[in-house]
Amino acid sequence: MTLQVGNILEGTVINITNFGAFIDISGKTGLVHISEISDAYVKDIRKHLKEQDKVKVKVIAIDDDGKISLSIRQANVVKKTVKPAEIDWEYEKRKSSASNFEDRITKFLKDSEERIQEVKKSQESKRSGGYSRR
Repeated sequence: MTLQVGNILEGTVINITNFGAFIDISGKTGLVHISEISDAYVKDIRKHLKEQDKVKVKVIAIDDDGKISLSIRQANVVKKTVKPAEIDWEYEKRKSSASNFEDRITKFLKDSEERIQEVKKSQESKRSGGYSRR
């Protein structure tokens, strides 16, 4: 089997370093960089992998020198199913029967103005009532 970018294969961990893990894939060695081990932050690779572990890897690059870049993180991505959008067929009926936006804003402004006037009257009566200055 020829290695191609995008292939997902099973390999064996043959060596672990501080910056990644070397994986044997059908007789060839590739590197899984520490950033490609897991979606979560990986401080110590040895907490995630041990030598001789069997891992599923994705080939993410093969350079001109023959170096193979691998990813465990991308190989384990679960494709999420996208649900179709829910269509509210009754929306237009409710929209036309309910008051429109401008009517609601007008009502809100009227109510707000009435409340402001009540507060002003209350404050004026408190200032002028009961106490007189001489």
